[in-house]
Parts: sequence; C-alpha cells; structure tokens
Amino acid sequence: MHDNPERERPDEGDDIAHTSRGASTSTAAHVHRWVVIALQVIMAVEFVAVLLEGQWMAAFTVALIMAITAAPIVFRKHLPVNIPPEFLLLAMIFVFASLFLGEVRSFYERIWWWDIALHTTSGLLLGILGFLLVYVLNENERVDVHMLPRFVAFFAFTFAVAMGALWEIFEFSMDRLFGTNMQKPMAGDPFGLTDTMWDLIVDTLGALTISILGWWYMIRERQSFIEVWIRRFIERNPGLFGT
Repeated sequence: MHDNPERERPDEGDDIAHTSRGASTSTAAHVHRWVVIALQVIMAVEFVAVLLEGQWMAAFTVALIMAITAAPIVFRKHLPVNIPPEFLLLAMIFVFASLFLGEVRSFYERIWWWDIALHTTSGLLLGILGFLLVYVLNENERVDVHMLPRFVAFFAFTFAVAMGALWEIFEFSMDRLFGTNMQKPMAGDPFGLTDTMWDLIVDTLGALTISILGWWYMIRERQSFIEVWIRRFIERNPGLFGT
C-alpha cells in the first residue's frame, strides 16, 4: 500500500509564517545596518568638529558612542547569542538619543521633555529585556525554572527598575569623577536630586507599563511583539535551550 501523500505534506500555514518571520527579520537587520551607517557618519562629522575645537571630553564621548553603536554589527559573528535586530535597532537609537543628542548636542538643556522621554523609553526596553531573560530560563531544558506569568512580570519590572537605579549611580560617578553634568541641577535643587528622582519615577512607570502589558498577553495567551521577539531569540539560539 502507498502512504497517504496528505500525511507527508508540510503544514502550509507553518511554512508561510516561517517565511514571513524570516523576511521580517531580514528587513529589520537591513534597516539596522543602514541606520548604524547613517548615525556613524553623523557622529564622525561631530567627532572631527569637536576635535578641531579642542573639546577633548566631547570627542572621547562621541568616539565611545560610535564604538557602542557599531559593536553589535562588527562583533555579531563572535557574540555568544543572536539578539533580534529589532531590539538592537531600538537600543542603538536610544544610545544615540541619550548620549549623543542628549549629552554632546545638549538636547537635555534645549528640550525640557527629552530626559523624561528617554528614561520612560529605557524603562520599556529594560522591561522587555527582563522578559527575555526569564523566557531564557523558562525554556532552557537544563534549568529547572518555570515561573508563573505574574512572577515573570514582577521580575521584568524589578530588573528594569534596578537597571535604572544603576544608571543613576553611573551618572553620579561620571559627574564626580570627570566633572560632567549628567545629573542636572534644577530650580531650588543645585545638586540634581530632583532630576534623579524624576528619572527613577519615569523609569518605574515605563517598566510598570511593559510588565502589565506582558502579563496581560501571557494570561490571555495572545501574541504580542514581545513574544515575537522572544520566539525569534529562541529560534536563533537553540544552543541556549538544550535543543
């Protein structure tokens, strides 16, 4: 007897979904690469300008930002994990907006809401990263950790808030050691405490927002962009999950 050919036919829906994910990832990687090139050109021009003006600290900062934003592409083949290009793109734009535009181009002084917007965004991004870390543990066959949705959300929230607090320590250290002005003085507060507290508050609000959204999607078993990124991360890093 001949086997039923219908049984050997692959699921067309799975093939279409897989092809769609692959095309989306390829497009995101392409966009990421070209955005990096464009930002590198912008920062290279700024680097030459501040060098000619003798602003050595600004030149060092620009060079450091250029290295940070280019590193994921330059060393992607040597990294132990394959990070979704969408997340890399958002993280790179955040670094550019906070360090280059914020510090070097003084957007923090020019635009009153710049600092608030960036710290809210950092809370969102770090919350997503917190979800990613927990999913790595939950899906890894070598690690016996299976957290309920509410604990996954709680971990993502506390992780994001903790990273925000560490960033404030970094800002304080830079101001003390190198004379920068990352913790901005405000009216009636020459030491920047008010700025620091508002940064932590908006960090917390961003982390809380992404944690609630992630928890909601998990208990409703609906697909969100967070889960799409996480699934891509798992597919791209089978060695991390014992597969």
